[in-house]
Amino acid sequence: MFNKILVANRGEIARRIFMACRELGVTTVAVYSEVDAGAAWLDLADEAYLLPGATAVETYLNRPLILDIARRCEAEAIHPGYGFLSENADFAAACAESGLVFIGPSPEAMRRLGSKASARAVAQQAGVPVVPGVDGLGKTTAELLAAAEAIGFPVLIKASAGGGGKGMRVVERPFEFADAVRAARSESQSSFGSDHLLLEKYFTDVHHVEIQVLGDSHGTVLHLFERECSVQR
Repeated sequence: MFNKILVANRGEIARRIFMACRELGVTTVAVYSEVDAGAAWLDLADEAYLLPGATAVETYLNRPLILDIARRCEAEAIHPGYGFLSENADFAAACAESGLVFIGPSPEAMRRLGSKASARAVAQQAGVPVVPGVDGLGKTTAELLAAAEAIGFPVLIKASAGGGGKGMRVVERPFEFADAVRAARSESQSSFGSDHLLLEKYFTDVHHVEIQVLGDSHGTVLHLFERECSVQR
């Protein structure tokens, strides 16, 4: 059990982590942007430190600053919540190098599965069926449009990094494509610090089913059954 944890997130997920830590008797540290100053969830933390800046890159994605705060407040671990740095393998590695425990997957696991493009490649290598699509890394908008026309509209443009539906655009017709790519790149960059995109065929009559798997550092692995997540669509 840790004595002090820094929560590198905001809002509802930060609130839940603070409440869980309070039940366990763990001291918590919040970080917050100027926009979030005075937010109710900050009252649940034992300590709070300002992240100066106006954008996510300057605040909740600011790896050096968050690590510096964690060291200064003598936190033992960082809980990333979801979104922001939660699927950033470089941040997880930096935590380890700083003597901090990253509460989440290992850097290696995230490098393989944290990126949607990489996860897609791993699935293909394992023989798991995937929907038609292409990795957009290094491709121009014109090249992506050609790929979309080959796949067939409608298509889904989505950020390879992060999650939560950010950086995703459904494109029904070719003339909408360039603007959608531009918007997806911009949102992905501002939300996750990367404009790497993935292009896939968009299907409408589907179900979104997840199986949650948990593992710890002692080799214990279990699943939490399936979750019907179609309402998220």
